[in-house]
Amino acid sequence: MNEFKDWNLKLKETFNATSRVVVLTVTEAGSLLGLTKDQMKVFVDKYKLTKVPIMRSTHRYLLLKSEIDELIAKNK
Repeated sequence: MNEFKDWNLKLKETFNATSRVVVLTVTEAGSLLGLTKDQMKVFVDKYKLTKVPIMRSTHRYLLLKSEIDELIAKNK
């Protein structure tokens, strides 16, 4: 039986496999910062984090893991 994978996670795996830049989904980044997906979207816009655009989608994007790690380090 095939295991269900969220479309964003599939995209992230493909991106990470073909790029030197590591990315996270909005949901993953939010969970690392203790935020919901909707709160994370507001946070991204407020702090002008880098959005890695996804081709053929105007509303979906990935976030740079390095920026999230930097935010986590500052908050410790």
